[in-house]
Amino acid sequence: MATPTTTVFTGIRPWGGEPVDLVVADGVITQHAPSGTAAAAAPGAEVVDGSGRIALPTMVDAHIHPDKTAWGEPWVSRKRALGIAELGQADAELFRTLPTPVGERAYRLMAHAAAQGTRAMRAHADVAPAFGLAGLQGVAEARERLAGIVDVQTVAFPQHGVNVAPGTAELMEEAVRGGLADFVGGIDPIAFDRDLTGQLDLLFGLADRFGVGVDLHLHDRGPEGLDVFDAVVERTRALSLGGRVTVSHSFALVGLPDAELDRRAAELAETGISLTTVAPAGSTLPVRRLRELGVRVGLGSDGVRDSWSPFGNADMLHRAHLMARSLRARVDEDLELGFHTAAAHGAELVGLPVSDLAVGAPADFFLVSGECLAQVVVDVPARELVVRGGTVVARDGRLVSGSSAG
Repeated sequence: MATPTTTVFTGIRPWGGEPVDLVVADGVITQHAPSGTAAAAAPGAEVVDGSGRIALPTMVDAHIHPDKTAWGEPWVSRKRALGIAELGQADAELFRTLPTPVGERAYRLMAHAAAQGTRAMRAHADVAPAFGLAGLQGVAEARERLAGIVDVQTVAFPQHGVNVAPGTAELMEEAVRGGLADFVGGIDPIAFDRDLTGQLDLLFGLADRFGVGVDLHLHDRGPEGLDVFDAVVERTRALSLGGRVTVSHSFALVGLPDAELDRRAAELAETGISLTTVAPAGSTLPVRRLRELGVRVGLGSDGVRDSWSPFGNADMLHRAHLMARSLRARVDEDLELGFHTAAAHGAELVGLPVSDLAVGAPADFFLVSGECLAQVVVDVPARELVVRGGTVVARDGRLVSGSSAG
């Protein structure tokens, strides 16, 4: 018997509103019908009981490092480290000592993220002589196993620097030439790599030659960080790379005087440069103001139980909660901002159609028990059911049988 192309989700509450029946055909929402009526009007359709749960759009993790994770591995006791260079060395040590191949570890984490309601992610994988391209290859394996469940963009990320780690530039070119990376990454060109011009020329040169994007990690604050922004804006304009450049973390924009923030945000909006934040306490970007000025801003998990930190869970609803706390949200509108940053804003950043539960939107959503969106962000309830393209792919926090390669 052929699998039905129409599914009716009965008695669900889009955005916490009144219950409706949601009709889905070929992966797209085609109708909101009065609750309890759609199943009888669609004989032969698959019927899924929503039982009055809230339906919310699935989310996008705009910045995650699946290759580094020890998720699901025996507990790792971390050593003290001073600065990014020592943390990068710890990455290499962990890579050598973990018994599970990177592809399996990455899959384990990415599958968990999908089961919590992540529809897409931008996955950064370390590229350095210490790893070769093993991180990217492992993430690519995981991406293939999760095809149709979670969309994955890959970034060749030089965690150990470019100039300070000879051989990295050649590995990055090999990655994009071979189609392993959708983006080339960078890291603190001035403070870490000690060469603003050289690193950015490499990144933008590869982007221009191979048609990939740029996603630069920028932790630098103050004048150094702002100088990097100026250089990124200049190169993006010169090469017409608008819409293909992202600056991650972007701490230099945190705490700027209003007039300077507005001026720089206008430049970013005009050139089509996106930003991502992982919502660290005290250093979260002023997302609302940036959005008001036309800048795309995404939200990400960053590292998950890696050598940098024992924390993290790749749950973007929890990350929205952390963003709300970091920005000291109190009223509903501010509590909801983190969720919208992870959902609609994240979709815009990675180039996916927005899933807003309206007729004509992709049928990408999850169901939770709760009262309203603000309360869901505060309480972070379990994802009882996750739908991708109209198909139930996860129940109660686990992928359903047949929705993965196992």
